[in-house]
Amino acid sequence: MKFKILLVLIFGLTFNVAQAQDWKMYPYEPTGQVAFPLDEGRHASEPIEWWYSAGHVVGQTSGKSYSFMYTFFHFPQSGFDGFRILNITDDDTGTFIQDIKPVNYTTLSTTSFDIEAAVFLAGTEYWRNTEDVNNIPIPFEYELFASTANAGLDISFETLKRPLIVGDDGYLDQGDTSYTYYYSLTSNAVAGSLTFNGVTEAVIGTGWIDRQYGNFNPFTGEQYEWFSMQLSNGMDLNLWNIFTTDRQIPNNEEYKILSAYVDESTQYTTDDFEIERLAFNCMPDGEMCYSSQWRLTSTVNNIDLTITTLHDNTEVLLPFRFFEGATSITGTVNGVGVTGIGFSELLHGYEDPELTITTPIAGVYDASLPVTWTLNNPDDGRPIFYDLEYSIDNQNNFNPIVSGLTEPSYLWETPSISNNDDVWFKITAYSIDGTLTNTIISTSSSSATLSNEDLFKSMIKLYPNPVGNQLNLDFSLAQTGSYSILDMSGRRISNASSFSGTSLKVPTKELSNGVYFILVSTTEGKAIFRFLK
Repeated sequence: MKFKILLVLIFGLTFNVAQAQDWKMYPYEPTGQVAFPLDEGRHASEPIEWWYSAGHVVGQTSGKSYSFMYTFFHFPQSGFDGFRILNITDDDTGTFIQDIKPVNYTTLSTTSFDIEAAVFLAGTEYWRNTEDVNNIPIPFEYELFASTANAGLDISFETLKRPLIVGDDGYLDQGDTSYTYYYSLTSNAVAGSLTFNGVTEAVIGTGWIDRQYGNFNPFTGEQYEWFSMQLSNGMDLNLWNIFTTDRQIPNNEEYKILSAYVDESTQYTTDDFEIERLAFNCMPDGEMCYSSQWRLTSTVNNIDLTITTLHDNTEVLLPFRFFEGATSITGTVNGVGVTGIGFSELLHGYEDPELTITTPIAGVYDASLPVTWTLNNPDDGRPIFYDLEYSIDNQNNFNPIVSGLTEPSYLWETPSISNNDDVWFKITAYSIDGTLTNTIISTSSSSATLSNEDLFKSMIKLYPNPVGNQLNLDFSLAQTGSYSILDMSGRRISNASSFSGTSLKVPTKELSNGVYFILVSTTEGKAIFRFLK
């Protein structure tokens, strides 16, 4: 019921705003690189282009809440001009219907919004300007018809707010090498009929329309998370986070962008915002995990919003896997409480954390050194927390040392073990909500060395540190034994070399810059030293 009331409030607010509009005419040419109706049509010089809509509507017979997404793609492949995606969700039950089919365009205007497509095995569908009695296109009004076996849309859109020109001028450099032209019609009155599971009824509600064209390709480009938001204070937001191939989000407009419609005279674009992922959701087959709740904060307009997906199952499987679904929004803007509705489109998948224990190494736990590990698959969208435990009974029982660490290192200052105990360490890594998790245990026990002063290590002086071409070790008593060099992961990068006497000179010229360990073993004992090249 709250969701239906929110939809009515947003629809009513945007409808009232529309009364004073003076831009609903063709041609409409805002400042920048976008013009209407010209850029509503196909751009033949651009390699990929799409016409996107999403909306929230209420059935006038059943009272049910529905959300939908419909998109035409122009992207020639395998004898087809592109494809279309039709998604409809019963938001009261979470039941989700998706239908993706290739198309050939029988009409695709290059000067206006006029698309008709022969849909493979599904007849004809269209999306175009509504026309008046004289067959003249009505500016910023559209009609859409789509139908599949048990679902369909026969709806109209009336744009209620001035177009949001994304990036301020309608052009964005995106990711490493891509670009896109982009505008949004953030608020549209939607009316018509919807078919779901074979039942057709009249619906009304609100919709969002996006237009993009360029070489930014969701099939082959960097993964992203995208959000549309319609807020109860009349503000609308279009938000992107794009990830590099190594799962990072650089802090610049190529990878972070928020465009906002504030009112009829104010809109802006900024990268001054942060997205914190609060929850994750894995698909039933375990192949993909997506974020499912976010906190958006921005100093511009003092935005603090929590965005939550309505459902866990609205994943699109073709032509590639991604999550597309309705969201609810709560929070504040400029200190005033707001609610909202929107959509999320999620191409970035998240993995369970993968770990490697880097110390202790070589069978010795030196309590003067921290226990360390490496997160092998870091992800800017998935901060990881760590719990550290130990066992001294051959892994039959593990006891807690510390929990909730955010760094992959911990110095156990007062270990609850005895000298020469065999000790194993277990590290549990997990996302903020515990959905993404993994545990690693030391592959073998390490003999505990608890005191620098009483044990073998105190007999050795190591210098210089950092080192250049030669590392020196001086012994207080003559020793006979061997040494090895290990890297941060505990991998031996040199064979054991024998030595005897009161000093040891270790060549380090061939080592790359970085952190290393030297393991010294003699009849007196073992010692591990960390050094920097």
